[in-house]
Amino acid sequence: MKFVKEEEDKTDDYIFQKDQKTKSVSSFTLIVLIILILGVVASGFYFKWF
Repeated sequence: MKFVKEEEDKTDDYIFQKDQKTKSVSSFTLIVLIILILGVVASGFYFKWF
């Protein structure tokens, strides 16, 4: 099983594909993770854990 599918490959045996849906979902996931990390850091400063 390969990890990334190129657009010219004809098989579905891949984890990620190089298409618009994969790029948008990975961007969304990255943004959500950054927001969560910032929230944890902000709450740590607010409650004086750091």
